[in-house]
Amino acid sequence: MYRSHVLVCGGTGCTSSGSQQIIETLKAELEKNGLSNEVSVVQTGCHGLCALGPIMIVYPDAAFYSMVKVEDIPEIVEEHLLKGRVVTRLLYKETVTPNGIRALSDTDFYKKQHRIALRNCGVINPEIIEEYIGTGGYQALGKVLTKMTPDDVIQCLLDSGLRGRGGGGFPTGLKWKLAKGNDADQKYVCCNADEGDPGAFMDRSILEGDPHAVLEAMAIAGYAIGASQGYIYVRAEYPIAVQRLRIAIEQAREMELLGKDIFGTGFDFDIDLRLGAGAFVCGEETALMTSIEGNRGEPRPRPPFPAQKGLFGKPTILNNVETYANIPQIILNGPEWFASMGTEKSKGTKVFALGGKIHNTGLVEIPMGTTLREVIEEIGGGIPNGKKFKAAQTGGPSGGCIPAEHFDIPIDYDNLISIGSMMGSGGLIVMDETDCMVDIAKFFLEFTVEESCGKCTPCRVGTKRMLEILTKITKGQATMEDLDKLEELCYYIKENSLCGLGQTAPNPVLSTLHYFRDEYEAHIKEKRCPAGVCKALLSYHIDSSKCKGCTLCARNCPNSAIIGTVRNPHIIDQEKCIKCGACMEKCKFGAIYKK
Repeated sequence: MYRSHVLVCGGTGCTSSGSQQIIETLKAELEKNGLSNEVSVVQTGCHGLCALGPIMIVYPDAAFYSMVKVEDIPEIVEEHLLKGRVVTRLLYKETVTPNGIRALSDTDFYKKQHRIALRNCGVINPEIIEEYIGTGGYQALGKVLTKMTPDDVIQCLLDSGLRGRGGGGFPTGLKWKLAKGNDADQKYVCCNADEGDPGAFMDRSILEGDPHAVLEAMAIAGYAIGASQGYIYVRAEYPIAVQRLRIAIEQAREMELLGKDIFGTGFDFDIDLRLGAGAFVCGEETALMTSIEGNRGEPRPRPPFPAQKGLFGKPTILNNVETYANIPQIILNGPEWFASMGTEKSKGTKVFALGGKIHNTGLVEIPMGTTLREVIEEIGGGIPNGKKFKAAQTGGPSGGCIPAEHFDIPIDYDNLISIGSMMGSGGLIVMDETDCMVDIAKFFLEFTVEESCGKCTPCRVGTKRMLEILTKITKGQATMEDLDKLEELCYYIKENSLCGLGQTAPNPVLSTLHYFRDEYEAHIKEKRCPAGVCKALLSYHIDSSKCKGCTLCARNCPNSAIIGTVRNPHIIDQEKCIKCGACMEKCKFGAIYKK
């Protein structure tokens, strides 16, 4: 029996910051101080506050240490774990109060969250199945197999209002109902873990922190539709997720929670992994199934839909990781419990990966209907450096930009679509006044052009033509006719592309054109980038009244473009300037500006 438990984040973010070395050092220090039998070290999944990693929490004191360094470990072990004195200077500042330590759940980042899909992330060791079982794991599967019919399971999901969290928002229960209604000698259950949106890491964190929740839900899905085989398609760039999935599958097989005659009910279901090579198009369901079959990942025309003819030509359901992570809790707590959260047409919670210009970078899970302002200002901690909020990009390359005028919009599927964006899988990138919206649209088009599979002409050729026009605009070489042509191309590509990648590729352009057309026109008519981002339209200058002649800028200019003598104002040779910004960065007197 341990008197203290030390939870150390073992997710990708904290691992990249050195959490594995911290775990090793912690174990060595505990051994050195004779505490190995008194203090347990638990490697967990992501806690959500990714900007504060590596993260360590000591229970029962609930001391939340952030940005822990290897050299801090001896002090934490000696002072806290040996002498019982919390090392206050290393605590997350939001948990420190004049009266002691505040619970993490009471901090601004956590108090408006409601964790269902993320409920075990940062709480249990994902590599030990007994810890998952200890939190109620596999009880939902047991309930389904012993007390519910397949129709009961499907009706439960229909009543809950759960919609697919992968982007499309299709009702999960209806998808399962369609697959169950198609008779076949073999059916399949697939999990889409090919998360490819820039800035998105929700599914990865669930797989790293609670892989058994996905396995349990897939087995429930297999029972509901009459399938005996499941596949998880996960990108190979997620090595920690892949390793933990392999461990979880093997453990579930050993405990006969996967395989033959589960719970002695005669139900057979097993799961295998398939690694993706990182093609964004394989997030589209038919392309994903084509890839599992061993072929080039390209989409197929629909109909027939996967529920009729999917993997290997058999009826198949495909849901993403977050969708599956909700299902065991819905089964155990009832559909009314889940439906009581969220909005009329968007039930439950949604996980978002907060990134960009925001204080609290990381994962959040909020009830549907929470406003964008609450997410950014209260949970996310606001915009750094006193800058103003300009826009939020949701849905990645398939989504759109939400401007400040919609800052108070409740986040749900229908509201986001109504303003030209979409939920997507849950990436939420925050932008401030220093971001150029034309450059943002160009960034996402570059990604889409790179990731297009090339099967259909509208996407293969059309997105390249769009990118060419956007590049001309950012270089100050475009005309207003180019802007008209860009908008026309957007609608053509949306209407004629084969799959969701091409059909949604114009969304970042259309939303920025709608809300920030003045920025496009400034680039074209005035040859000016209002945000000061597009290099071709920038020039750097020195304010002679502020320049002290310290020569620091000249010494750091990589192209010798700055002219001047000591203690006299300098000037920048515009023909030599390569617009790198090194001079502005080094100037200590604020004498250099760009326009």
